[in-house]
Amino acid sequence: MKKHGILNRQLSGALAALGHGDGVLVCDAGMPIPDGPRVVDLAFRAGVPSFAEVLDGLLAELVVEGATAAAEVRDANPAAAELLDGRFPALTLVPHERLKELSAGARLVVRTGEARPYANVLLRCGVFF
Repeated sequence: MKKHGILNRQLSGALAALGHGDGVLVCDAGMPIPDGPRVVDLAFRAGVPSFAEVLDGLLAELVVEGATAAAEVRDANPAAAELLDGRFPALTLVPHERLKELSAGARLVVRTGEARPYANVLLRCGVFF
C-alpha cells in the first residue's frame, strides 16, 4: 500500500499512464465533461474536494509544461485566478467555450467538488528529463 501521494487507485493509475504532451483537465463540478477522455470523478459534496486541494495534489506528482484556463476566471472567480497565476506564471487564457473545445482532446479529466465558477485548468504534461 502507498503511504503518501495520491491514494485514489483510479487516479494514481491514470496518472501513471500519462505521457509527454498529454492533457489533463482539472475541473469544477459544473464543467461539462467531454466524451472520450478517461474520467476520475472525485466530487463528493459541493466544495469537497476543492479545486485547490486536487490541483496541488496533482502538481506534486506531475511534470507540467503548460496550463490553459478560461479568461472568465479573472472576473468570476478571483480566488481561482490567483491560485492559477501562482502555480502557472505562463498561464494561457482562452474563452471558456474554447477551453471546453480543447478539453475534448484531454487524455484525463479529474472532476473536483469545487462549486465556484471557472475553477478549471487544462494541464499539458511535460517530461522529467
